[in-house]
Amino acid sequence: MKTILTILVGLGMLATLGVLLAGLVGLARGDENGARSNALMRWRVLLQGATLVLFALLVLLLRA
Repeated sequence: MKTILTILVGLGMLATLGVLLAGLVGLARGDENGARSNALMRWRVLLQGATLVLFALLVLLLRA
């Protein structure tokens, strides 16, 4: 179980980083598509929250 959570936390961090970079590239290009930027921000927040929950579960399992 610890191994699975560790892998999921790593994947969550990579997914969050990917969405963040996609948003930054869009800003650097000067895309004026506000809906896309807004959607990327929502995805980043959701992925970041899910990753934090998984990380908290992993920490609780490692303490036991």
